[in-house]
Amino acid sequence: MIKSVRGHTLELLGQAIVGGRYPAGSVIPPEPLLGEEFGVSRTVVREAIKVLAAKELLEVRPKTGTRIRPRLHWNVLDPDVLRWQFSGPGAPSGLEDLLEVRLIVEPAGARMAATRATTEEVAEIERACFEMEATTGDLEASIEPDLRFHLAVLAASHNVFMKPFGALIQAALRSSFRLTSVDDAAYRRSVRQHRRVSEAVRARDAENAEDGMRSLLMSTSEDVHRVLGAAQSRPRARHSG
Repeated sequence: MIKSVRGHTLELLGQAIVGGRYPAGSVIPPEPLLGEEFGVSRTVVREAIKVLAAKELLEVRPKTGTRIRPRLHWNVLDPDVLRWQFSGPGAPSGLEDLLEVRLIVEPAGARMAATRATTEEVAEIERACFEMEATTGDLEASIEPDLRFHLAVLAASHNVFMKPFGALIQAALRSSFRLTSVDDAAYRRSVRQHRRVSEAVRARDAENAEDGMRSLLMSTSEDVHRVLGAAQSRPRARHSG
């Protein structure tokens, strides 16, 4: 993340837009007001707006103001936009779409990995799987090896678009892992499913690798829906004050 004043302003404004502070089609406050809110000059605000317009979050219209574009038009694979979408608390709005894309891409990636992975790549997939098993019960410690497992499978596919796809969705994956790793029984089942994929890749069993990854991701989708359903049905806490 850029630590300059410009970068900080970009972060604040980007998070506000992606977080829904300004609804699609609305006009954001004028530069002087944003500058006052963020404690920066109009020039800094203007530069941040240019960057966000390039990411297709904003549409700058002369004389009518700068408007929020519909989410459908955002460059959602931009690393900053992804991070803003999935860095907040709770369930990000793009999680359902992420699960659908993963079900399309990752089983095919696992199939390719089973036939194309080098010895070193197979070892990396197995290493990540072993670390997942070793961190069962420790949510924060389990996230990184889980992420590394999926990225290693994509990299082992030796498809030029698979590896960058994985790198682009790292923030999104971390968010979904935090949701689905809360249930210890579900996580233990997930570890077994990861092990099935790892062993299939090592055995060069393409069909089993693909089926195993699909089964793993379908379970993940079910876990996400269960967690979200429980959260929605949970009564809200009362606050005094």
